[in-house]
Amino acid sequence: MAEELKLHRTWSSPFGLRAVWALHIKGIQYETIFEDLSQKSPELLQHNPVHKKIPVLVHKGKPICESLVILEYIDETWKEAPLLPQDPYEKAIARFWAKFGEDKLLPSIWSVFTGQGNEKNEALGPAVQNLELLEEQLKEKKFFGGEKIGYLDLSLGLLAYLRDVFEEVIDLKLFDAGKFPLLSAWMDNFYDAPVIKEHWPPRDKLITKFQLLHENYQTANAPK
Repeated sequence: MAEELKLHRTWSSPFGLRAVWALHIKGIQYETIFEDLSQKSPELLQHNPVHKKIPVLVHKGKPICESLVILEYIDETWKEAPLLPQDPYEKAIARFWAKFGEDKLLPSIWSVFTGQGNEKNEALGPAVQNLELLEEQLKEKKFFGGEKIGYLDLSLGLLAYLRDVFEEVIDLKLFDAGKFPLLSAWMDNFYDAPVIKEHWPPRDKLITKFQLLHENYQTANAPK
C-alpha cells in the first residue's frame, strides 16, 4: 500500500531517482516526500541520523538508507521484475561494477566538472580510463544486464541523466560517441526507456542548478 511506503528525496537527486525507477519497474505504489536539504525535515534526520542524507525509503515504518542498499532492498522485497541477476557470479559482478561506479567513475567525472585549467585537464585522464573500462562491459549487450534494464543500469543511470547537462555547462564532450559507441548507445536506450524517461527532472531546471554549482566551485577554488 502507498501509505506503507515512503520515499524521501529531492526533485533533482539522481540517487533518489534510482529508487524511483526501481519502484516503477516493479509497479510498486509509494508516497514521495520531497526534502529541502537546506532545511531538512525532522523525519529525514530521524530516519537517517548517520548521514542525514537522501534518499531514504521507509517501509512499514522502517527506514532504509543509501541508494544502492535501497535498490537491493526493493529487489529482495518485491520479487517481480528482478533487477539483480539470479546467478550468484553474475550478481557479484553487477555489484562489483556498481561499486566501481560509486568509488571511481563518478568521482573522476565530478573532478572534471569541478576542475579548472590544468586541474581539469589532469582529471580527464582518469575519467576517460574509467569510461573505457565500463565500455568493455557492454559488448553485445543493449543494457548491462542484457535486454532489460537491471540493477547495474539503475546504479549507473545518472550518467545518462548528467551527460548533456554536464557537457552544456562545462562545454566539454566527455561521452564522445566516436570513442564510446557502446556507452553512448546504452545512454540513449536507457534515457528513452518509457519507465525511465517519464521521471526525468525538467532539463532547464537541471541546467540552471548545475551552472550555479559549477560557478560556486570555480569561485571557491579560484587563486587568491
